[in-house]
This record gives sequence, structure tokens and C-alpha cells, in this order.
Amino acid sequence: MRQVTMLTAVVLAAAALGGCDRLQAGWEAASADAPKPAKAPRAAPARPPLVADGAPVMVQPTTDMGSQLAASVVRVDRLAKQGGGTVKLFGTAGGDPAMNGLVTEIAFFRSSAEGWAVFRVGDFLDYRVLSDAPGRVDLEIDESVMDEATTVIGKRTRRIIIAWTPGADGTPPAVVTVTPAK
Repeated sequence: MRQVTMLTAVVLAAAALGGCDRLQAGWEAASADAPKPAKAPRAAPARPPLVADGAPVMVQPTTDMGSQLAASVVRVDRLAKQGGGTVKLFGTAGGDPAMNGLVTEIAFFRSSAEGWAVFRVGDFLDYRVLSDAPGRVDLEIDESVMDEATTVIGKRTRRIIIAWTPGADGTPPAVVTVTPAK
């Protein structure tokens, strides 16, 4: 009886293993017919730089200590093409929440001892970096606007160019310009 039981176990094991081969073959066939994962989309073509559409406005560095502390906090966009990663665009909540409210600044790292040279470039609802090149960043901004006649608050989108010339030996610039663009 023991030999029959052992023989039955061997036959069942062989059948099970044979079934595994068929399952594997079925899996491979099904996998071959399965849709392949989509390829990653190609990067959008590079956009041409914005063209100045008005007079630049000179912006001096702020001496506000709140801005100095805020350079390490909130929304931060590191501008990779500025060499060394020492330039960042950032926004702090602090404007009028009914009208814009994202105080947007650009900061240039001086040193550990001196901190950042911070320039306020505007008070917006939001911004998007369109392009980043040495000494320049192009932004598309959304902002609240109030119709003076009706006092109705609306929204508009516009573009600006923030530009600067680095100081000697790569030190922060003395000024940056904010220029309307199209």
C-alpha cells in the first residue's frame, strides 16, 4: 500500500510540474500580447526667449530681515543654469490675500556669513519659470487686478524678464531688472 501511495505522489507531482510548464508557457504568451508600457513623452521643444516690451525697472536689494529669513523657506525654484546653484526664485505668503499674496523674490547667495542678496520682483497669485539662462529668467505670472470703475477683481496673465549682470568674481549683482515681455 505504501508503494501505491508513493507512486501516486510521484505521479501527482509530475503532473503538477507539467502543469507549471503549461502555466509558464501561457503566461509568456499572454505577456507577449499585453500592451507595452508607453514610452516617456518627449520634452517640449525649447521656447525662444522673451522679447522686451517696455522699459526695465531697476530693483535694489531689500534690507528687510524678514526677506532674509524667508529666503530659506516656502516655495523655492532653484535656477540651475545660473552656475553653482546659488540663485533661487522664491515666493512667500505675505501680500494681501485678496489681491495676489505671493511675494516673489530672487535671491543670490553671498556667503555663509553674509547670507543672501534678496530682490523683490513682484506680488503675484502665482508664477511659472518659462526659461532660465545665465543672468536671466523668464516668467509667466498670474495676478489679481481690480477694475477701478466697478471694483471687481479679475485675473490676468502676463510675462516678465528678470535680468542681471553678476558682480566681479561671480558675486551677486548690485541690481536686477524686471521688464515686461511678450
